[in-house]
Amino acid sequence: MTTMESLIGLVNRIQRACTVLGDYGGGTGDNAFNSLWEALPTVAVVGGQSSGKSSVLESIVGRDFLPRGSGIVTRRPLVLQLHKMEEGTEEYAEFLHLPKRQFTDFVLVRKEIQDETDRITGKSKQISPVPIHLSIFSPNVVNLTLVDLPGLTKVAVEGQPETIVEDIESMVRTYVDKPNCIILAISPANQDIATSDAIKLAKEVDPAGERTFGVLTKNADMMLARRKERDYFDTSPDYGHLASKMGSEYLAKLLSKHLESVIRSRIPSILSLINKSIEELERELDKMGRPVAVDAGAQLYTILEMCRAFDKVFKEHLDGGRPGGDRIYGVFDNQLPAALKKLPFDRHLSLQSVKRIVSEADGYQPHLIAPEQGYRRLIEGALGYFRGPAEASVDAVHFVLKELVRKSIAETQLAAAANSSLEKFREESKKSVIRLVEMESAYLTAEFFRKLPQEMERPVITNSKNQTAASPPATQDQYGEGHFRRIASNVSAYVSMVSDTLRNTIPKACVRQAKLALLNYFYSQISKREGKQLGELLDEDPALMGRRLECAQRLELYKKARDEIDAVAWVR
Repeated sequence: MTTMESLIGLVNRIQRACTVLGDYGGGTGDNAFNSLWEALPTVAVVGGQSSGKSSVLESIVGRDFLPRGSGIVTRRPLVLQLHKMEEGTEEYAEFLHLPKRQFTDFVLVRKEIQDETDRITGKSKQISPVPIHLSIFSPNVVNLTLVDLPGLTKVAVEGQPETIVEDIESMVRTYVDKPNCIILAISPANQDIATSDAIKLAKEVDPAGERTFGVLTKNADMMLARRKERDYFDTSPDYGHLASKMGSEYLAKLLSKHLESVIRSRIPSILSLINKSIEELERELDKMGRPVAVDAGAQLYTILEMCRAFDKVFKEHLDGGRPGGDRIYGVFDNQLPAALKKLPFDRHLSLQSVKRIVSEADGYQPHLIAPEQGYRRLIEGALGYFRGPAEASVDAVHFVLKELVRKSIAETQLAAAANSSLEKFREESKKSVIRLVEMESAYLTAEFFRKLPQEMERPVITNSKNQTAASPPATQDQYGEGHFRRIASNVSAYVSMVSDTLRNTIPKACVRQAKLALLNYFYSQISKREGKQLGELLDEDPALMGRRLECAQRLELYKKARDEIDAVAWVR
């Protein structure tokens, strides 16, 4: 089973990488890209100004480290990532913007949060959606990530823009509106909860309360709050039995467990977004090229060198020596067998289904020896299920090959020719594997029917006078449950044999098509271009340089994220 540490740690790493690229939710960033950040499950800490959010966070951590004061203290989202360490390990903190510095003095952590806030917002009371990433490594915490958001307010004070009320609420909503967001709604215990800003907002975005945790806090300092809540529940005659399920330490464990559960349930949708984004980015990068020569001869030579280099690198990726080919092996060794195991043969060969199909095949004349037509229809129906996994295997291999092409052609417009060739590979491979399935369906070997038990053979019986005679035909048994169970068992054995055959032949068909004359297709395309066309093939548009770099960085992020998710998934 996947560990909590691996799942929450996975999201932590992806969040940090997203922030570096300017993807940090909050309705900001380049809208041309999907936001990976917003697809990640988070715990957002929401409350009014001076509601005690800082006290709750410090109580969970067990350290005083957050800035305090009146008015808006939290002016940028604080992404707080907690990492549980082994007992006896010295605790320390790290900021994403200071990756090589470890803070063991948490007074300096508080100062750095203030200074980093001022670097973006200045000394004013403005707010900014750009988050601060703080990681705390300690044996006294649980694995957990929280996003501390600016406190909700009802009026602007001196030094704040007139729109500050709407600005803060808009920022908070961009987090809590997302279905992947867990809301930690903080309300002070000395106020009427009916007027709580956090509870009011949570009810609006999560009316059923399915992703909201309400917390009451007394606004005391961290150590005093922890000691008082522990003493109260330990000594209370009415609530003592709840001591193990109350307080900030239990809250941290509960949030950690719930966050891990939400992350696990969201992994398929996160992977879907990542794969979709990778395809979109690759399509965009496929349109970009770069200049390397001036005259037509040099350009042609460069292109041919690219082709040869591509062919060498692509084959190394495919056959070994470079990473990539192992993912194709994973398709054949893991995904294909797993898909074959999930095929609904049990339902197709259930007693009820076999009775119906065999009876329909007989028509009005019952079979004499074995229901050959019934067998054929059962087998043909079962083999039809193999089409889906066969085509899915081709698509999976095609996706891997596209990535190998991207790695091999060094971002030139030769990608268009490569992808065209790969599209041909996909179509030809699908034809090949479907042809394999249809071949198995089209001809059932006579040997299969010869080996079937001759159900019409009648046993010899002896009467009371020691006279022997053949028993009458077992017409009743012919249509009994045992008869249909034997049919289902025979068909299941045949389908299993075909499944083993397809497991061996489908990979061969896919690999054969992938290695067929990819470089020759390049040459055929290039031979049609002359002079200006060659220059256009290699020309670089300066306006695209920044875009290419941005796309390439984001593509690298998505691929790393996908690989990390794959690695975690295999641990499950």
